[in-house]
Amino acid sequence: MKAIGGKAIYGASVGILMLDARFPRIPGDMGNALTWPFPVHYRVVRSASPDRVVRHRGEGLLDAFIDGARALADDGVDGITTNCGFLSLFQEEIAEAVGIPVATSSLMQVPMVNWLLPSGRRAGILTVSGSTLTQEHLEKAGVPEGTPVGTTEGGREFTRAILENRLELDVDAARQDNIDAAVALKAANPDLGALVLECTNMVPYAADIREATGLPVFSIYNFVCWFQAGLAPRGQWP
Repeated sequence: MKAIGGKAIYGASVGILMLDARFPRIPGDMGNALTWPFPVHYRVVRSASPDRVVRHRGEGLLDAFIDGARALADDGVDGITTNCGFLSLFQEEIAEAVGIPVATSSLMQVPMVNWLLPSGRRAGILTVSGSTLTQEHLEKAGVPEGTPVGTTEGGREFTRAILENRLELDVDAARQDNIDAAVALKAANPDLGALVLECTNMVPYAADIREATGLPVFSIYNFVCWFQAGLAPRGQWP
């Protein structure tokens, strides 16, 4: 048997483009490496603050994200994702630039989740910023028009801690914000059959949301686990 080289890094098939943030990344958060059951390779895109990407459409940052994606590809990753669902705006450009699979946003799951549900049921979206999640963000991710959207805006902790890049996070308050937003979205849309979490920082609360709503919850965690399984299929089985 011969081993063939050509990469700088081996074993990390997924590369993650990270926003330039300092808020706490608790276990379950995409930016906490202990979250993943497989190695990942990170690249921080400097000056890409949560506020700039979420509230200001990442204006002026496309080239920086493309440069970061190319660096990950040059290092040897087999596919690239990001840690913000609002980066669906850059999906086509990044994929074209690197020539390997790219999954910029958890929102890309919505059409697939809809196919899983029985007739008369549909997926809803929970986002960190409903006021700035535009139809263009949704269209770029393939989200059907009219998909219900709920948000943690107006809560006590979660949205402000993330978008204001605070150094402290009240985890219990953030959890309650997510639960409250999900329950409100379900109450306003009795036809919901599942929830898709736009924000990658919502993953630590997915189980709480599932318990509170009784609905299946799809996040960036299960999306990237699925993504990685295609990039690096298991080679041997017992």
